[in-house]
Amino acid sequence: MQNHVQPSGSLAQSGLALGALGVVFGDIGTSPLYTIRECLAVLPAAEHNTAILGVLSLVFWSLILVVSVKYTVFVLRADNRGEGGIFALLSLSQIDRNAKGRLSVGVIVVLCGAAMLCGEAIITPAITVLSATEGFKLVWPGVEKWVVMIACLILAGLFAFQYRGSKFIGGIFGPIMLIWFVVLGLFGLWHVWQTPVVLEALNPALGISLLINHTREATVLLGSVVLAITGVEALYADMGHFGRKAIRRSWYGVVLPGLTLNYFGQGAYVLAHGGPVDNPFLSLAPEGILRYGLLALSIVAAIIASQALISGAFSLIRQAIQLGYFPRLLVRHTNADQSGQIFLPLVNTVLACGSIATVYGFKSSSALAAAYGIAVTATMIVTTLALFLVMRRAWSFRWWQALPLCAFFLVLDVTFFGANLHKFSDGGWLPVFIALGLIAIMTTWKQGKREIFRRVYANEITEAELCDIASSRHILRVRGTGVFMAGNPRGTPLVLLHHVKSNKVLHETVVLLSVLTEEVPFVTETERLEVRAIGQGVWRAIAKYGYMESPDVASLIQRIREAGVPLKPSEATYYFNREMIITGGDARMWEWQKHFYAFLSRNARQARDYYQLPPMQIIEVGLPIQL
Repeated sequence: MQNHVQPSGSLAQSGLALGALGVVFGDIGTSPLYTIRECLAVLPAAEHNTAILGVLSLVFWSLILVVSVKYTVFVLRADNRGEGGIFALLSLSQIDRNAKGRLSVGVIVVLCGAAMLCGEAIITPAITVLSATEGFKLVWPGVEKWVVMIACLILAGLFAFQYRGSKFIGGIFGPIMLIWFVVLGLFGLWHVWQTPVVLEALNPALGISLLINHTREATVLLGSVVLAITGVEALYADMGHFGRKAIRRSWYGVVLPGLTLNYFGQGAYVLAHGGPVDNPFLSLAPEGILRYGLLALSIVAAIIASQALISGAFSLIRQAIQLGYFPRLLVRHTNADQSGQIFLPLVNTVLACGSIATVYGFKSSSALAAAYGIAVTATMIVTTLALFLVMRRAWSFRWWQALPLCAFFLVLDVTFFGANLHKFSDGGWLPVFIALGLIAIMTTWKQGKREIFRRVYANEITEAELCDIASSRHILRVRGTGVFMAGNPRGTPLVLLHHVKSNKVLHETVVLLSVLTEEVPFVTETERLEVRAIGQGVWRAIAKYGYMESPDVASLIQRIREAGVPLKPSEATYYFNREMIITGGDARMWEWQKHFYAFLSRNARQARDYYQLPPMQIIEVGLPIQL
């Protein structure tokens, strides 16, 4: 059931490495479609032939320092019971725990990183599919006016099939991406063999010299170089599905060689051509059937690259829901054998509309590239900052060990981020706008839930007093079982007190059930459930889930029965509070947040649905709360 347990053995690891090619490296693997083109577009056309070696040097060493060193060596070590991602860093760094429920600066910084990743999940499908379909211009004259429509249709089809799940969609992604990287490498090797002088770009001094000699264009140039490392966060976010070893094996054995050879091959073609090239990537293939084949393969690879960020967004939002930073949404599990393979219909719809609208609004991958770098580099900065805290708090590094290393990474990240700031007015506002909206949702939801817990669930009716109520001669005990959902695993849930006060009755068997989310991705079955008797037929059950899991109360009830509680699941009645938010109170929130929380609460998926309970066994009690 728990997908964070990775199989051992060389054959199993090879299978995981192949799967990682199709999911983890789809985004970074399609960067050759546009990176060299965008880098050269920054420089005067007359200098392309002389500047290409410096461009290749910057791209190559960015791959080495950021991906090979920072992420595969250090960031992948920061796993939370095998799981990665921005919320794993939040848990390992203990920021949330030290904040004691408050939204500290550290928590908000991490939430910004998560929000930027969601923004990237909208932009990535748009730029990868659009850049691939733009290849039609080279083989099909007069198609320019149809490129945007073709890209939108491809995106619509991609999102329409998301409900089938990543097992169905990803069945052939790994082998296709293996073919993709082999083709990238072979075409690149062919041109490098013909123009071996391009290998001089392995010298980092050439990249530094290019920046020094082009100080006016240096910032814009670095903003284009960062396109080569877009998708690097997927290495960490999808670690739980494939494991650290498989991801590293795929990167060093297939992806890095394929990308390096292809980039250098594009540079070799520019040198051999002796002037500007409209599409350096597609030009690697000779005219005719090989070019058509490369175009078709690039479109398929672009679709796969889009899939990686879409699946990542589903997992990210589900983790935010479980940790209390996002309203409840419908979560469908698409694979009984892999709990991490999920589908969120509302998130899918938002991503689809956002990606298609982005393609329609920007109309070219060159224009859209302006919106891409800010989201990527901002997330990289957040990862570095959180990594420093993980080194100090989880790995017990001394400050003089962690600081120089993270400072070096931070210099790289901030340099790339600063190089992308000029893009803000040209489209960089898009991921920032998306991120601000998500941050508003996450912070408002967390603060609102905290205020409600403080006002409602922190009551002082103790278990001993509850026993007195249950044994009172004024309370009639009736047959059956009442399961009262309790947000607080201590005290007495308010819904029970309302029920007793209004009806003067109580079931023979009463279960106070609390479903808690731990700051770990998965909870072992031995830790899952705690059941104890309070007295007078009242029992308390505390169920724990990881932030990568979805609770199933119906199955919990069966386990509670097996623990000795006298109940029949088919006859149990479940009681919930139904929050009715009223603004104008003294809650420690901005007034707009109170109204916004009321809106989110009304539209969030109801707890009865989220907990997968039979609707005929549920009773909701209205609970007016003034914030």
